[in-house]
Amino acid sequence: MNAIQHLNELIRFDSVSSKSNVPITDHVERTLKQLGFETERLEYDDKNGVRKASVVGKLGPGKGGLAYFGHTDVVPASPWFTDKHGPFEPTIKEGKLYGRGSCDMKGSVACAIAAVERIRVADLKQPIYITCTADEEIGYGGAQSVAKSSTLFREMIAGDAKGIIGEPTHLEVVYAHKGTFGFLATSIGKASHSSTREGLNANLAMIPFLVEMKAIHDETLVDPAWQHPDFDPPIISWNIGINDHTHAFNITAPQSVCSVYYRPMPGQNPQLLLDRARQAAERCGLQFEFRSGAMPLYVDPKSAFIQELVQLAGRPCPKTVAYGTDGAMLTELKQMAVLGPGDIAQAHTWDEWIELDQLERGTALYEKLIRRWCVG
Repeated sequence: MNAIQHLNELIRFDSVSSKSNVPITDHVERTLKQLGFETERLEYDDKNGVRKASVVGKLGPGKGGLAYFGHTDVVPASPWFTDKHGPFEPTIKEGKLYGRGSCDMKGSVACAIAAVERIRVADLKQPIYITCTADEEIGYGGAQSVAKSSTLFREMIAGDAKGIIGEPTHLEVVYAHKGTFGFLATSIGKASHSSTREGLNANLAMIPFLVEMKAIHDETLVDPAWQHPDFDPPIISWNIGINDHTHAFNITAPQSVCSVYYRPMPGQNPQLLLDRARQAAERCGLQFEFRSGAMPLYVDPKSAFIQELVQLAGRPCPKTVAYGTDGAMLTELKQMAVLGPGDIAQAHTWDEWIELDQLERGTALYEKLIRRWCVG
């Protein structure tokens, strides 16, 4: 099968992160076993009690080789841009394959599997590892379980395998990406008709907290400590959200919530801002909840690994990206880059697609890496 055929099968699984990805993981594991992989499965229940699964496969002898990482969950697909076909009905039109996950990142997984099919197992001198995780889109839960519990991941580390995170980069070599940190601050009030004295407007305690969040936002735009010239944008993108959950003008808000999501870069300490926000919440009498944290990924762009990868990919130089990946959880693997087919601008869109040419080129490049690092 080629990558288009594999991708058609993968898209048909509705693996939105809020649902179980066990069916698609079953499919990937069956496919890997049919190709001769030994597999390791890691399962857990998420915070909502939904069963999730990741699979790690190894094909070939020894240690080292190539370690590919992808994820099987996708973001929601509502609304979808057409009623002629649904988001989980793969459709080809004008050189593009439409469907939720086609770009981010089932297309990449399909390329990795198709590339393996072009290799004779008997020719392998070092192993190919393929890992497909759960929950990348909502906090890297699957990658965390792999890093913590996978025997094969320990083997990748011991063998200094060359890691590829297959997120869409349009086949550019990415040596670094930003981290992701998020928290919530909640003010509790009491709802009542605003014409009375019975209520307590939760926004009143939230306002001074928002002033501090705005101050941090403004500082990060000018303070060099929170900037990095290798990234676009070169700032941590301190993103503030607010919601008081009231549905009429004449109700005192019983609850007010502020969310902040920011993207630290290499060499920065995101805990400093987290602590500052927590202290501000305590001063204002708010509840504070740290939601998620993932450090940036960084590999020296002048390293032999990155320079070799740039040469194999036929690119003039490596790049950085502003989004995060499972790689933030897998940093024990010292040789790591992000490299995959598709354009990140198409990820999470209401008409998600990937170019057919990217699928062919992605398969060819992954095959080239396997032949270089696993066949010799």
